[in-house]
Amino acid sequence: MATSAELASSPATNDDAAECARKQSILNAAYALLDEEGLDGLTIRAMLKRTGLARRAFYERFAGKDDLVLAVFEATLKQAADFFAEQVQAEPDPVSQLRTIVYGLVTGAQPDVGGIGIRRVSAIVREHMRLAQTRPAELDHALAPLLGVIADRVSAGIRAGLLRNADPALQALLIYNLIASTVHIDLLMQESGEAVSYRRQRLADEIWEFCRRAIVA
Repeated sequence: MATSAELASSPATNDDAAECARKQSILNAAYALLDEEGLDGLTIRAMLKRTGLARRAFYERFAGKDDLVLAVFEATLKQAADFFAEQVQAEPDPVSQLRTIVYGLVTGAQPDVGGIGIRRVSAIVREHMRLAQTRPAELDHALAPLLGVIADRVSAGIRAGLLRNADPALQALLIYNLIASTVHIDLLMQESGEAVSYRRQRLADEIWEFCRRAIVA
């Protein structure tokens, strides 16, 4: 019987590790393009130039731009979920923890501290609505870690008697959807050149107050 060390050094394992590394290098290139140029800069041509991959090699790993965007979406939301899960531990109660998450998602300031650029955050928000229509199952899978962090805080608030008794998973989804749709509209208004009567910090204030009034006991 092969030892664990022998299994770890087997060709199949090494091949898997190498393939994961190649996919991660593609994602890192996508992050860099988003941080530098935003969503419009994330093109297949730009990806091939940045990574040095042949077109065939890229399409062996991603069927197209949508698959790449979904991979970025999933990795980014997992990174944000891990960041918030750790950050909120310093907060005194579940309500304060939820407030930190809401403000971080609206302003983009908290994920940026965790290594996620604000342009990548904006791209994720913009793509959310389209992916909800075209790739709902994959989007749900990508959202699961972040929604889980929010739902855990809601559950803790219910147990503490601070939040009204409701389905934590549904409450988490409603909170996230409110943030995503509102920030999406705000981004569209800014891009169209329309005058915006509030800035992101004020938007965060209003969204949090709306959420707080909806979920407190």
